[in-house]
Amino acid sequence: MGTAASSFPNPIAGEMEGVDRPPTPKALARRAKQRRQMLGMIGGSYVVDAVILLIYAYAGTIPATIGAAFGICGLGSVACFITLSESGINDRFKDHYFVMQQSMVSLAILLVFAWLVPEVGILFLCALFIVFSFSALRSTPRQTAIAFAAMAFGLAALFLLTDKPISIPHGSHVERSATMLVFVLTIGRCMFLGIFASSLRESLYRRGVQLREAYRRIEELAELDELTGSFNRRCIMRMLEDEIARAHRTKAAFSVALIDLDWFKRINDAYGHPTGDEVLRTFAITVFANIRSIDRFGRYGGEEFLLILPDTPHDVAARILDRQRGIIADLDWSAFSPGMRVTISAGIATLLANEAPDALLARADSALYAAKARGRNRIASA
Repeated sequence: MGTAASSFPNPIAGEMEGVDRPPTPKALARRAKQRRQMLGMIGGSYVVDAVILLIYAYAGTIPATIGAAFGICGLGSVACFITLSESGINDRFKDHYFVMQQSMVSLAILLVFAWLVPEVGILFLCALFIVFSFSALRSTPRQTAIAFAAMAFGLAALFLLTDKPISIPHGSHVERSATMLVFVLTIGRCMFLGIFASSLRESLYRRGVQLREAYRRIEELAELDELTGSFNRRCIMRMLEDEIARAHRTKAAFSVALIDLDWFKRINDAYGHPTGDEVLRTFAITVFANIRSIDRFGRYGGEEFLLILPDTPHDVAARILDRQRGIIADLDWSAFSPGMRVTISAGIATLLANEAPDALLARADSALYAAKARGRNRIASA
C-alpha cells in the first residue's frame, strides 16, 4: 500500500524585515511613541517641582510667581520639543531624541532659577540629578562628557562667580515639609528612571535577539533553495568540495548520487507548474525524512538533485538510493492529481584516490544517463 503524498509549505518561506535600511513607518511610529513617553515624564517632573515651589511660596519663602514661572518655562520647553518630534524633524538626525539639546535647555533653566531664587536653590540642584538621569538613558559617551562639562562650568559660575546663598529652607514646619518632599521625590524619580532604564535594556535585549534571528534567517536564505528547502547549488557544491577534501585526508569511503525526477517536464505540461512545484517540494521533504544526519542534500539544477554520502562505500550508497527510489515510487501521488505517478532515477559514483569534484560529478552524471537509458525508475553506478 502506498503512502499518501501531501503538500508541504516552503520551510523557509516568510517575510523578513531587512536590516540596514531606512526606518519603516512602524519604526518611526515606535520612535515617536518613545519620545512622547520621555517628554511626558520630563513635563511631569517640571510639574512636580513647580508644585513644591508653590508650597515654598505658601510658607512665604519665595514669591508665588516663581512656581508659575518655573512651570511655564519647563513645560514650554517640553512643548517645543514635542512640536519638533511630531513634525518628524527629529528623525532626520542620528540622535532623534535630541538628548543633548534637551539636557542643555533643562540645565540652563535650573541654573538660572537657582541664581534667581537661591533661597530654594536646593530644589534646582537636586533636579540636576533628574536631568542627567534622563539624559543617561539615551546619551552617547561623547554627549555625556559634553553635558557633564556644561554642568560643571554652570555650577562653577553659580558658586564661584556669584555670592548667591544657595539655601536649604528649614525655618518653618511648612518649609521643612517642602524640603523633605524635594529629597523624597528626587530619590523617587531617580528610582523610577532606574526601573524605566531596566525596561529599556530588556527591550533592547529582545530586539537584539530578533536581530540575531534575522541574521540567522538571512544566512539560511543564502544557503537554501527557496522552493524545496534543500541546499542551493552554490552551497551544496561547497559542501561537496569540503567533504571530498576530508575524505582524501582521512582515506574514508565517500559517495555521491545525482538524482533526477523522471519525465518531470511531462508533469509540468500535463498538470501545470504549480503542481510541478509541489511535486518537487514533496520529493525533497521525503528525501530529507529518509537520509542520515551526516548526509547532505541539495538542488543541483531544475529537477536534478545532489545527495552527498560521507563515510559511505559504494554498496551502502546503492542500498540507500534504491531505498529512496522505492519510497518515492510508492507514494500516493494521486493526492495532487488522479493518475499521477512520480519516479526517480539516480547515478552513483564513489570517490577515487585524488579524484577532483568535477570528475566525480561527471561519473555520477554518466551513471544517471545510463539509468535513464535503461528505462528510468532505477539506480545505476559509475
